Amino acid sequence: MREGEGGRAMHVVPPPGQSSVTASAAANGAATPAIYQEWKGSNIFFLRGRLIFGPDARSLLLTVFLIVAPVTVFCVFVARKLINDFCHHLGILIMVLPAVFALYVLVLLLLTSGRDPGIVPRNTNPPEPEIIEGQTPQLRLPRTKDVVVNGITVKTKYCDTCMLYRPPRCSHCSICNNCVEKFDHHCPWVGQCIGLRNYRFFFMFVFSTTLLCIYVFGFCWVYVTKIMHSKQISIWKALTETPASIALIIYTFISVWFVGGLSIFHLYLIGTNQSTYENFRYRYDRRANPYNRGVIDNFKEVFCTSIPPSKNNFRAKVLKADSDIEMGRKPIWDETNDGGVGKDAGSLHPRRSSWGRKSGSWDLSPEVHTLGGVGGDSNQISHGNNNGNLTMGNQDSRTILKV
Repeated sequence: MREGEGGRAMHVVPPPGQSSVTASAAANGAATPAIYQEWKGSNIFFLRGRLIFGPDARSLLLTVFLIVAPVTVFCVFVARKLINDFCHHLGILIMVLPAVFALYVLVLLLLTSGRDPGIVPRNTNPPEPEIIEGQTPQLRLPRTKDVVVNGITVKTKYCDTCMLYRPPRCSHCSICNNCVEKFDHHCPWVGQCIGLRNYRFFFMFVFSTTLLCIYVFGFCWVYVTKIMHSKQISIWKALTETPASIALIIYTFISVWFVGGLSIFHLYLIGTNQSTYENFRYRYDRRANPYNRGVIDNFKEVFCTSIPPSKNNFRAKVLKADSDIEMGRKPIWDETNDGGVGKDAGSLHPRRSSWGRKSGSWDLSPEVHTLGGVGGDSNQISHGNNNGNLTMGNQDSRTILKV
């Protein structure tokens, strides 16, 4: 509101592209919201964007209970009664070790569920259709593009929600509503997607939980055996003397089949350099796996390489100049009948296509350059000379990546 001539109040119309809510917030001096406050995915944030969880983060409470409750019962009703059965005060370790190990498992659970799993930032605008000289511009973007990884063609798909061509091994999680690099699966037990940046912690969490189950299961039988020998009774009567041991033996026996089987399955996936999604979707046992480097190198890739930094700064401020599409809202395309390329209904913005490329320029981003060279001629992949030029065919683009 401004005071016009004659002392009357005058309403100022906000500039184009700026909503009345944004204008009033700016007029009142309100702070610019952070990205995590305007996030279009289904994630839940804590500690002002420092921790990011999936929409089913409440399942973490159940997971924590399933870990803490049996360990507490074991320490109170089983381990405490075995302390004096070992010399040199080693019996205290029977109760201390599972408590410390359970704390370690909970830390791994937090590292798995509370971090960015490898979310690919959404594009502010969809990439422009390729314009090839001498051909009519396409009105619609091709749904897939071919990427050659170690001599094997891999199709990358276009994501309508994130408005980008997904990098290899990337998939869109329908639960979190994000594209995730090296997507493995969405785990309801940890309430988070499992991807490039938290797969290591997920496997360590599952494997450590397996060891904890075996530990509790074993010492429960030790306690039952002690009762048998001390009272000279059968195993069945000894079990009735300790109901806590019966409950823990049954619980850990069932749990170890679940987490133990999952650990063995993921050991197989790591050894063959597959994700759960790829194993069920592509069945690499029936076709060549372009990412398999051998068992030793595959394990090194998971456990001995540095975890790449997150591509999202959730605590950064949203730029005022960004339109509503900045946070992932789909644009309105106006497909004309005269062969023109579709455009946004509003004013034009500098568009960026996937993998950090500016629209119209097919230079690959530094992340893709690190994977290897690019090469080929105008219509097909060149197998002999990788000279750094991107192959662009008549219908689609093919990129050669050397992993």
